[in-house]
Amino acid sequence: MPVRKLLSGLIGGMTPAGRFRHACRLLERADHSVRGFARLGQMAGSGMVAAQYQVACAYLDGIGVPRSPLEGMRWMHRAASAGHVEACFSLALMLLVDPPGQDGADSLLPTAWPEGIDAWPDPVAATHWAGQAARAGLPDAQALYGYLLATGPESVRDPEAAGIWCARAAQAGCPQGDLALAVNHLCAPDQPPGSNPGAVAALLRAAESGLPTAQYMLGLLHERGWGLSPDAAEAEKWYARAAAGGVRPAQARYGVMLLRNGRGNSRAIMAAETWLRRAALAGDREAAALLGDLHACGKAALPGDHEAVTWYRMAAEHDHAVACRMLALLYIQGRGVASDPDQARDWLQRAAVLGDVAAMTDLAATLLDRRDTPPATPAQAAAPLPDFRAMAQAGDPVAAFNLAVSLHRGVGCAADPAQAAMWMERAAEAGVVNAQYWYGRMLLAGEGISASPSQARHWLERAASHGLPEACIAAAQARLEGYGGPRDHAGALAFYHRAAEAGRGEAMFSLGAMYGGGHDVPPDRTQALHWFTRGAQAGNALAQFMLGRYLAQGLAGPVDRAQARHWLAQAVAGGVTAASAELDGMMLADDHAAP
Repeated sequence: MPVRKLLSGLIGGMTPAGRFRHACRLLERADHSVRGFARLGQMAGSGMVAAQYQVACAYLDGIGVPRSPLEGMRWMHRAASAGHVEACFSLALMLLVDPPGQDGADSLLPTAWPEGIDAWPDPVAATHWAGQAARAGLPDAQALYGYLLATGPESVRDPEAAGIWCARAAQAGCPQGDLALAVNHLCAPDQPPGSNPGAVAALLRAAESGLPTAQYMLGLLHERGWGLSPDAAEAEKWYARAAAGGVRPAQARYGVMLLRNGRGNSRAIMAAETWLRRAALAGDREAAALLGDLHACGKAALPGDHEAVTWYRMAAEHDHAVACRMLALLYIQGRGVASDPDQARDWLQRAAVLGDVAAMTDLAATLLDRRDTPPATPAQAAAPLPDFRAMAQAGDPVAAFNLAVSLHRGVGCAADPAQAAMWMERAAEAGVVNAQYWYGRMLLAGEGISASPSQARHWLERAASHGLPEACIAAAQARLEGYGGPRDHAGALAFYHRAAEAGRGEAMFSLGAMYGGGHDVPPDRTQALHWFTRGAQAGNALAQFMLGRYLAQGLAGPVDRAQARHWLAQAVAGGVTAASAELDGMMLADDHAAP
């Protein structure tokens, strides 16, 4: 008798339970999984509940059959409805998370839920199914049921029952039960965190058993002294373990503690950034905002304004008020992005709506800067400017800056140059970069204060060190002319580079002029042509004029008279009178050269 026929006869003579076990073994083998699934599918269709559960798992995992969340949910619901304990528990877990493929990775997303499923996720239905599995004696389900009774929607909450079910799971040796006990205590509104020694002991057991969420919570208790003596070293240890386990808040807290305890150590900063990045990329807005701070303040391992913009934007898009304000300031200063007052005002508006008081005052300053521009909406026209004096007198440096602007321009109050200079100095001393620039300009012009070229240069360069484009240009000019200190053409060149990289066309023109010769830096006409080209493309009329000259005369490459005429014409339109004569000369030469 052939072997295949013999095996077929033996399998055919098996009991249903034997055939089920054999099909499961086939499913586990990669080379026979399709056959195993086919046999389980037949049994599931005939009503075998255990097979229905296995078919559901196969569809969800894509074993022996193409992955399908819809079919997985349908068979899981069928098995759970028939009383399969593990299916009830699995269905509860499934209903607590978003459907697979919410990120667009799964093209088999259901357009309609299986019969009996009204929504997904559905914490109320999840509580029902967890309860069925819990009453059947499954410890993990008891822990989940207790957790949902403690923290779920109001319609299912029952703190007393939550404690009972969490205790049952814990008594059965289930770490999740210990965790649920601790969570139930921490969520209780009438008990200070950590005040229940039993809950703290349960949390410790859950953490030591390897549950990352419990490890994170234990780190919190150690850090904040909830039921335990404050212990930063223990907190850091537990945060580290939870961070390695993928707990996003733990990654953020661990990064913060590494920064705090590293005291500027470069290796600690790099490790901290690594964990903060993981948390931020997983959606932690506080971590993203902190990364923005590190880069904006130059404390990151490799600081960069573009990085600061990226992280602040990530936090701001998750409604982090301070990140919205900081992103606006970068747009104002042109750090990491081209200077854009409209973008700055939009982000300040968002920060103000989120309740950031400093953003409200910054927003007022941007409105002051645009006092001659008609308001975009009637609401903007009707909006009164806030009274900055009280906040400034209370020590708010941004309010001091805004008050100084108001007094300087006589907007919302009588102009008072001396008072404006006094408040601007206070804001500058407190580190407000825009105030440092403004105060430098006041000292240059002697507005409300005796002119002091050396002090003006000092404040302009402080503002320029933060990358404020206007300050970079003014500081470069002071160094170029030796105003308020010795001439320093190399230093001027560096400041012009910062302003140019922020998109300022006048700085691009100045770089072209410096590289073109006649300054205490090595001439480089290739660089001059590069910066004149960038300045011309940015709309600077003088750069357009010089680019036309370079192209007409071939000063840094081949002659291109057509392009030269184009840029000279642009310069003429921009008001450069010398360009008109240059253009006329070119046209006259072309006429003489014509046959």
